[in-house]
Amino acid sequence: MYKVFIENKPLIFQINSEVLTDLNIDQLWHDVESFLRSEETEMLISIRDEADFQQFFATYKYIEAAGGMVQRDDGFLFIKRNDVWDIPKGKLESGETPEIAAVREIEEECGLLAPIIKCHLIDTWHTYPHKGKNVLKRTYWYWLDEGDQKTELIPQAEEGITEVAYFKLAELEPIMANTYLSIIEVVDELKKRL
Repeated sequence: MYKVFIENKPLIFQINSEVLTDLNIDQLWHDVESFLRSEETEMLISIRDEADFQQFFATYKYIEAAGGMVQRDDGFLFIKRNDVWDIPKGKLESGETPEIAAVREIEEECGLLAPIIKCHLIDTWHTYPHKGKNVLKRTYWYWLDEGDQKTELIPQAEEGITEVAYFKLAELEPIMANTYLSIIEVVDELKKRL
């Protein structure tokens, strides 16, 4: 199964080997566009396999990113980027593993030194337009510990980050009210692990 957020609305691609017909991409995109304009909260699409998923997004540029939920005591790190609460993350550089990218991006975006990965949480998928092209982004999310070095948080202004702060889970309501649905999925997965 793949859950892809388009315009912050989830398309759920369910792999079903009993699907016998080829995808009609044009008709499916017409249905997706109708869904995006509707009040419906999610859309289920049955596909045969991963090749159908790739065919559906064949015109999209594919990129990978990584980031994570950094814990300090009973608080978790969030950033405010372009007036929306988010979790630090960024694109993988050439030859970089998701784990290395997650640590590097958190260091760059927040000023932390060497956060320590505890475990992989979840992968999310979303799309967005960039320089006239559509992008399909897969993000690898991790649960990290701040480590022994309690450093001053410094928002990376050139990335549009204006705030960096730790919040306890009981304090997340205003954060969750001003974030993306994919970020809520990451937080929900973390809560399952606590």
